[in-house]
Amino acid sequence: MASTCCCSLSLPPIPNPPTLNKIQLFPTKVYSPNPFSHSNFTLRSPRIRATNSSSSTTVQDEAQKLSDEAMSIDNLRRFVNLNLGKWNGSFFQFDAVGNLLHKVNTKLSASSYGEDELISLIQTLYIEQASSSTSVSGYDDDELEWAEYKIKETNMFTADKYQQIGFFPNEKAFSLRYQTAGMLETVLRQGVLGEDDTGEDSPKNLKLPSRRPSIVCESCLYSLEKDMRVRAFHIMDPKGIVEMLLIFLEERGDGVLLPPSLDNNMENKDRIVPFLGKWKGHSITKRSGVYGSTMAEADTVTSLEMDDKGQIIQGITSTSAVGDVTTNVPWTGIKSDNLVTFAGGYQMTFLPGGMYMGCPCDVGKNVAESVSFHLEFCWLEGPGRRQRLVRTYDVEGLAVSTTYFYETRM
Repeated sequence: MASTCCCSLSLPPIPNPPTLNKIQLFPTKVYSPNPFSHSNFTLRSPRIRATNSSSSTTVQDEAQKLSDEAMSIDNLRRFVNLNLGKWNGSFFQFDAVGNLLHKVNTKLSASSYGEDELISLIQTLYIEQASSSTSVSGYDDDELEWAEYKIKETNMFTADKYQQIGFFPNEKAFSLRYQTAGMLETVLRQGVLGEDDTGEDSPKNLKLPSRRPSIVCESCLYSLEKDMRVRAFHIMDPKGIVEMLLIFLEERGDGVLLPPSLDNNMENKDRIVPFLGKWKGHSITKRSGVYGSTMAEADTVTSLEMDDKGQIIQGITSTSAVGDVTTNVPWTGIKSDNLVTFAGGYQMTFLPGGMYMGCPCDVGKNVAESVSFHLEFCWLEGPGRRQRLVRTYDVEGLAVSTTYFYETRM
């Protein structure tokens, strides 16, 4: 979902597992793409001499600017088209260890207006209200059933400067950053409290996102089998501790559809089991922003094993496009129910529906110690194949790149 204001991260930040210092899939260098502005973009036409190298360089620079401009507009248009339509969905709220707190039915309507650099995506979220003891005479119950929330539109300016989109048009995946969790708070208030909500800052029996979250990150993966997607939200509190994990599971269609639901068949089983074993895949890393140039590609082998002592061991081997091989130091972790905590302070929470979400145990510690970090979302839609998004942040807590993985079981 594309909405946000400028993100200002004020964290006091975990040392990442040793892997992050080894593997080159998640660059930590700060990239500063130039946001395209139609009003100040001009193309100079210098006189060119065959012997004038500076003029030749100028022409190359201007050609690159034109290429960046065209790429950014095309990426934004493809992003808008990917989101268009009517989405029938379900919203799930989990605590940091994977316990389901609430489920709410939702609908999303997305359309666009404008062309080229002026194109904008406008979205309206409809939230099924919780049952209320209040009745209003003269009104149809159906008119009161859905609450409406207008999402801030996405355009060239907001997409690159505020949302820091990490977009993979061919793979149909993207990540966004937020400043506040206002939309998510509205979903919970309307969907859980309904019209009886008194607007209390801390309503009883409802966990709301902090009014000053340190990080709100959305990761979206599209189904490989149907017109469906999952949007996962990491919510950190002002101290940099994971506060909650949120999931939108949505299916596109104009007809009357039953809200999709997470597969609960695994609820009485160990959620980690489908992820155990070795996975072979390919990764693509792009810098943040609508310009989104590809920085690296690699072939990968990822393993997740449980030893006879109950410890969890994860390892990653990557082979870059130029043939360099980088093997990480295996992570060793301890499992407690649906949560795995690795030495070094990284955790993975396993959710129903073949999903897990990973993040540092304490982002604030990372930022305080000038250590980069990453957030991860994985969706194993069917046996033997999965998709992952990894969002990398620099030492100041700013999103700098996103990596997409497609993997199959070996």
